[in-house]
Amino acid sequence: MSARLLLLLGSTLWAGVTLLLSERRWFARRLLADRLRPYVAGGSARRGSLLSVSSFRELVGPLARATGAPLARIVGVSEDLETRLERVHSAVDATAFRTRQVGLAVLGLGLAVLIAVGLHLAAPVAMVFVLGGPLLAFLIEEQRLAAASASWQRGVFLELPVVAEQIALLLGAGWSLTSALHRLAARGSGVVARDLQRVCQRMRQGVPEGEALREWARLERVPALDRLVAALELNRDTSDLSRLIAEEARAVRREAHRELIETAERREQQVWIPVTVATLVPGVLFMAIPFVEALRLFGG
Repeated sequence: MSARLLLLLGSTLWAGVTLLLSERRWFARRLLADRLRPYVAGGSARRGSLLSVSSFRELVGPLARATGAPLARIVGVSEDLETRLERVHSAVDATAFRTRQVGLAVLGLGLAVLIAVGLHLAAPVAMVFVLGGPLLAFLIEEQRLAAASASWQRGVFLELPVVAEQIALLLGAGWSLTSALHRLAARGSGVVARDLQRVCQRMRQGVPEGEALREWARLERVPALDRLVAALELNRDTSDLSRLIAEEARAVRREAHRELIETAERREQQVWIPVTVATLVPGVLFMAIPFVEALRLFGG
């Protein structure tokens, strides 16, 4: 291993250990001004030191967001990152997510360089490793978020008939729509219940009931939820809302049933693919052997 590579690895290791130890209280004691800042009016924000994880995040965060968004659009991800993170109730914001992606990409680049140097790969193969390592690390994190977002939307669609029926029962029993939403948000345990908790929080912040429901529908982007929210907005215009919500619940259930039947039929057709291949290949061999033998006989 060359001295230049050892120097590069040593510098990287030193920077990483410095950033890690700067967050430990027993190693880097906080300044007195930082310890007193939470007790001063308007001074609750923590100011990171020059060599700390927080200062590194503040430096890399804007660059990561500016780089990650175009790259995500190139690979076919068109939905906004903030929308997907808010949909799955993620604890990290868009800047932290992009910063983590950049960190994984740098780690992938380092591993790719080590593999290329350690195996003494040819220049074209080494270039593929060096370019594919960070790209693969970036796409893995992007794919995880996309899968989580799609799974959340699917969960909302599957839970929607039950939740709509519960809302219809509560409305039929004399509950107001706001009270019914608060009860389902407090008693439920699924993905819709967590979304309703956010809807109820928005209503406690002063957002009108209809606007909070429309925000939920715009965030989830589920057609069945759009129709249910449109029906719930008629709360102040009709006295028989429970029957309308029950009809909408049955419609969503029929749609889910149709999708289930389509999935079952598709899988039933896929079962025959290996059976057909397993039958076709021996049949072709048994037909090819006498055919080749006849050609050899007549040709000779």
